[in-house]
Amino acid sequence: MLDSAIPEHLRRERTRPAKTPSTDFQPPYPSHSARFPKNASDLVMAILGAQYKSASEVDGAAQSKLSTFLAYENSPPSFSEWASVTDNKGFRNIAALAYWPSNAAYEAWAAQSGFRNWWQALKPEDHKHGWFLEVFFPTMDRFETIFNTEWPEGSAHMREGWSGQIQEHGYWGSMRDRLPSAQNDDLVGTKATADDFKPPLTSDVSGRVRIPGRKNLTVIRSGQDWLGTTQEERELYLETMHPVLTRGMDFLRDHGDEVGCFSCRFMDIIDPSIRKANKDRTFGLAYFDDLASLESWCKEHPTHLAIFGSFHRYAKKLNNNVTLRVFHEVLVLEPEQQFFEYISCHPGTGMLVTH
Repeated sequence: MLDSAIPEHLRRERTRPAKTPSTDFQPPYPSHSARFPKNASDLVMAILGAQYKSASEVDGAAQSKLSTFLAYENSPPSFSEWASVTDNKGFRNIAALAYWPSNAAYEAWAAQSGFRNWWQALKPEDHKHGWFLEVFFPTMDRFETIFNTEWPEGSAHMREGWSGQIQEHGYWGSMRDRLPSAQNDDLVGTKATADDFKPPLTSDVSGRVRIPGRKNLTVIRSGQDWLGTTQEERELYLETMHPVLTRGMDFLRDHGDEVGCFSCRFMDIIDPSIRKANKDRTFGLAYFDDLASLESWCKEHPTHLAIFGSFHRYAKKLNNNVTLRVFHEVLVLEPEQQFFEYISCHPGTGMLVTH
């Protein structure tokens, strides 16, 4: 008996029909969703980062400062880890991804650790690098997860348990079907326009800029972990899957304006002590103008169809004995559930592209 990705207490009578091909649909391979406590009303995902003009300028001071706040003993994040990426302007970005089990827990941490006061007092002229803070506060009905194994990533470190094998995956539209809020809401966002991607009048990267939230902004964090694979599967992944995935992420990064994607960072999980990508784990973090735009890229664009096709060939080559771990988290956010602030970052950073 297949389970639903939507936990029982969030299930509603649908006014928006599910896209499931049939009532007895059997997905091609098992997947699970994280289950959170019934009394959880929201959670927090934060990206706290520093931006350097090049990798050679990374000195570890910003990371050390942020680590001090994250290690604060009262209301610390339930889970955090470090990641890095060199963007298409050549800037090196290093960030902590941190999760809290509620908005209240995050607010307590930000106040009691001193982080909020420190952040608000930061002066651009005092630092040779940039800073960025991107925080998401989804209610549980605006958040979904999927994992091909019962191995936690990100928010799943706060789980109470796992669903059974879910029915809502392996078909176009399954992502929407996993979102509780989509049972009764089309989740239409404010579509991106050419003005959102218009280059700034100046390339000046000084100053502090806060970007307002957007209606039903859609955030996806989609990860890959090949650390535990066999040598055969590892080679197959790195030779056939990873390059195709990289091309898809590069398209969203460089040509996201064509598909309603404001930002895409394809990041490596790093060892924080040496800042090296030696974990055999990556993830794409992308911001779309709405869920429909993300769905359209997934279903129709050659770069994602190539990823989809490559994975199926990859699984077939391994007789479906895949030990590669993949997951994603999707958030569809109200404007007040988003916080974006950038200090001395270049104009192509995150949602700063819309400024």
